[in-house]
Formats: sequence, C-alpha cells, structure tokens
Amino acid sequence: MLGFWRPAVYYLDMPSIVGKRQGGQTYYYLVESARVDGKPRIVSQQYMGPAAEVIAKLTGAAAVAPVRSQHKRFGDVAAVWSVLAGLDVVGLVDDVAPRHAHAGASVGTYLALATLNRVVDPCSKRAFADWWATTSGPRWVKLDEQALDHRRFWDAMDRLGDGDLTVIETQIYGGMIDRYGLDLASVALDMTNFATHINSTNERASIAQRGKAKQKRVDLRLIGLALVVTRDGGIPIVSHAYPGDRPDVTQFTTVLDELVTRYRLLIDSVESLTVVYDAGQNAADNHALVEESGVGFVGSLPPSDHPDLLDIPRTRYRVVDPDRFGELTAVDTTVTALGVTRRAVLTHSPTLHAGQSRGLDQTLAKAHARLVDLQARLDRAATRRSLAAVEADIATILKPRWVGQIITTTLTGDDPATFRLSWRTNSRARAKLEQRLFGKRILFTNRDTWPVADVVAAYRSQSEAEFGFRQLKDPHVVSFSPMHHWTDQKIRVHVFICVLALAVAHLIRRAAHQAGLHLSVRGLLTELAGIGETVLLYHDGGKGRPRAQRILTDMTDTQRSLYDLFGLDRYAPTR
Repeated sequence: MLGFWRPAVYYLDMPSIVGKRQGGQTYYYLVESARVDGKPRIVSQQYMGPAAEVIAKLTGAAAVAPVRSQHKRFGDVAAVWSVLAGLDVVGLVDDVAPRHAHAGASVGTYLALATLNRVVDPCSKRAFADWWATTSGPRWVKLDEQALDHRRFWDAMDRLGDGDLTVIETQIYGGMIDRYGLDLASVALDMTNFATHINSTNERASIAQRGKAKQKRVDLRLIGLALVVTRDGGIPIVSHAYPGDRPDVTQFTTVLDELVTRYRLLIDSVESLTVVYDAGQNAADNHALVEESGVGFVGSLPPSDHPDLLDIPRTRYRVVDPDRFGELTAVDTTVTALGVTRRAVLTHSPTLHAGQSRGLDQTLAKAHARLVDLQARLDRAATRRSLAAVEADIATILKPRWVGQIITTTLTGDDPATFRLSWRTNSRARAKLEQRLFGKRILFTNRDTWPVADVVAAYRSQSEAEFGFRQLKDPHVVSFSPMHHWTDQKIRVHVFICVLALAVAHLIRRAAHQAGLHLSVRGLLTELAGIGETVLLYHDGGKGRPRAQRILTDMTDTQRSLYDLFGLDRYAPTR
C-alpha cells in the first residue's frame, strides 16, 4: 500500500528577544518560534546586536556608529565567477588533474581564480593575493592566505600536461556550446603573435622564438596564437599556440584538423561547418586539406592576381543588401585559384575605396617630400653617392604599393656633381588604378547555394577573430601580456587561461547584447565594477574583532539590469 506525504503544520507564536552569552558578553536575537507537528521549534532568528545597541534601537536613540569602513570589488568579480561556475570550470579541471595532497586549493580552483583575475584586472600571480583581498571573492571562495602564494599556484599548474589541457579545453568549450547555444555553422580562423619578456638565453621555452613581430617589438621573443571563434559573439572554441618564428600559413592545417575533430564530437557530419579565413592562409596544400575535409569555406583572393575579374564592367555589379551593407555592390561569378574552380563573389565597397584613396594620397605625399629632398641635395651637388646608390634611394622611395605605377622619375648626369633628378605624377594612371582596383575584394567559396549577402556576412565575421586578438592585446582587460613564463608547459597554461578569459568576457558581452545592453567588454566590466560592496565595521567596546555589516552600493538602471541578468544576488551579502 502506497503512503502519502503529509506537509508539516506550523503554528506560529509571537516573536521574542533571546540573549546568547558569548565571550563574556550577551548578544540578542529576534526569534520566531512555532509548533511544527505539535513540537516547539525556532523557525527564524535575526541578529540584533549587544545590549547597548538593542536599547538604542528600542528607545529610538542614535545607532552605534561604525568605527571604519572598507570597499570591496563586487559586481565584475561576481559576474565573471558566475559564468565560470555555470561552466563548472573547477569541477571539470579537478576531474582531469587531481588535487595535490598538500595543496591549499584544487587545481581547478587555482585555474578559475587566475582566469577571473585575467578578465577583470590582470596582474601577476605574485600580486594576486593582495588583489584578491580587495574583492568580495573571499566570501564565496574560502582560502587561507598561504594557499594564495604564487608558488602554490604554479605547483598546482605543474600538474597540467599538454594532453590534460586538450581534454579540459574540449570539455569546457563543449559545455559552453551547449549551455549558451552557440552557433557553430560558421566560424572564423585567424592567427597573430604576442611579444614575451622571456630571456633570450632561456632554452626551456622553445615555443618563444624571434620572428616577424606584429606588435613591432622586434627585440622580444614571440609566441604565435591561432584562434577559431564563433560568428555568434566571437567566442573562441579552439586555440593553438605555436613558435613565433613560424609563418601563420604553416599552422593552418593543424588548427583545421583540431576544429574538425572537435566539431565531429558535437555533430556527426562536418558538412554544415563553414570556416572563414583571410588570404594570409592561402596555400595550395592548405586548400587541398579544406577540400578533402568536406567543410564549407569562405576565403579571399588578392584582386591583383585575377585581372580578368577586375575587368568586369561596373554595369554588372548589383547592390547586395542596402539594409545590412549599405552601398556595397557585387558580381556573382567563378574563379580558378589554388588548384580548383569555385564560386567567386567580387565586391566593391565605396567605404573601402575611399579609405584606400586617402591612404594613397598620404603615401604619395610622403614620396613627393622625399623626392623633393633628394632633388635638392643633387642640385647642390651635396652628395658623393654613386649612380647605383642614388638609383637605389629612388627605388626605395617608389617601393610603397602603387607609388611606382603613378610617379615616373628621370635621373641624369655622369657623376655625383652632375646628377639631376626630375619626376612627374601620372594622374591618368592614378585614376585608372582607382577605377580598376580600389574598393574591390574577391570572396572565394564553395557555398554555391548561399545568397551573396550571406557570403559577404560570413567573410565579415573574420572581424570577430581580429577583435578577439585586439582584446588580448589590451593591457587592462583580458590581457595576454606581460609574458614572463620560462617553460613551454607554463606558457601553454598561460595561453589556456588567457583564451578562457577571452571566452568568458565575450560570453558576458553576448548575454548583455541579447538583453538589449549594447556595451563593449570594457564598458560592461566598468559598469559591473561600479557595483561595489561596502563593509561597515562596528566595535562594541569589548575585546575581539569588530563586527562587520556588508551592503551593496547604489546601482544605476544599467547596473541593476546587469545584476539581475547575471544572478549576482547569489553572491551578494546577506546582511
């Protein structure tokens, strides 16, 4: 015979004030008692304070004034932690890398804390403990001071090998895709490098090498980083670190293999996947792998390599989508490139055209100034350089893109005393160049059934990856630098933390955007940081530590919306 659940029956009594003796003093509580199924029980109690404070409250006298106050960072720290908790970062890491027997915290806790700091206020592991004390985080992550020593952090991170990081990344980002409903139908791939501060004599950091520095720090060793990000919010789902002396194009196959493998773990077929990349990844071998993998692709080709497409008359161009792309026009055709014949969308952007025209004006102005200076020196016979050396100077001046097609120079004379220089600017060549080339792009794709507007939109999603790299190069928010780590393993851990921080920051931005709050990552974190926690410290005249009362600061409408959006009430002080 089945039994039935019977709810408890409450019979409330009048509330009363109850004193509790602790440390030689009496502290009072407002207590509500009730009979639960006929038995007396305390169902709620609220702390009122010591006798003097209770009397002051009952008589209407002035309340005990706080002796001092503290201010803690709350909103940004709590919002980032809420995302990390929702992704179960701590649990997933701890399943792969068990806690050291004498560690002050688990590996997952250390990694989550480092990611949190990297998002909101990047600092070194040595400075982390002091920074952590200025936040509300210690209320919900209970750690003793010794556990926050930077040496304990790296002891924990030493337990993460390359294989462990791959497993953890797959699990975290797989859960991220499911939890946030990320659209993987179209993803963008891009690569860059970051300067490090690793000593040149350090032979334990083979991944840091000297190469072509995109940050112009030719004096520093570099680390390359490839990212695959979603078109939906620019969320990184695959990352790959590689030595900084290797050209980006050589890493394309490795990243594509990892992307296809991860995609197959989520979806059986890769036919629905479309990879977007720029002309910097173009190589016959790379494209052969793309064709072999069966994925969709949208890339680009240098217009100057395909003069037949540039000769298409402007009358064949059609407006793509005025609502989405303004005055952008395009021709839908085909092209033979990289060993195959595929669909080509030749576009013309008035905005790009105008920008290239302004850039050429500036380049020509610099060339003119240098030619005037060289001409004046030759006229004064103020040079002893040989004919070959002067011709080399002229070639250097005309080297910038398109300048040599527009400026024609003539050098006369037999020796340094008689050298003379003249030049002219060919306006017709300039006009022809603009008409033929400026503002044009060739998009290269196998998505034959997509509307032209969708091909254009997919290619422009490449900007999401570029934005992610710019974010990582911001020294104040989600920063990759500075990099001082001295072994490949520590470098890979740092890269993992930075990419996870970027993902969390963009998830926050994406969630806010979907809620109608259109702010940048920095703008969002600034708004969240404005939600502070004030700690009022009271001393009752006896011995012992002051009593603390915690309250949140006033919030603007935007801050209140963010507070509700990220469920910050879970981390707010209770009194």
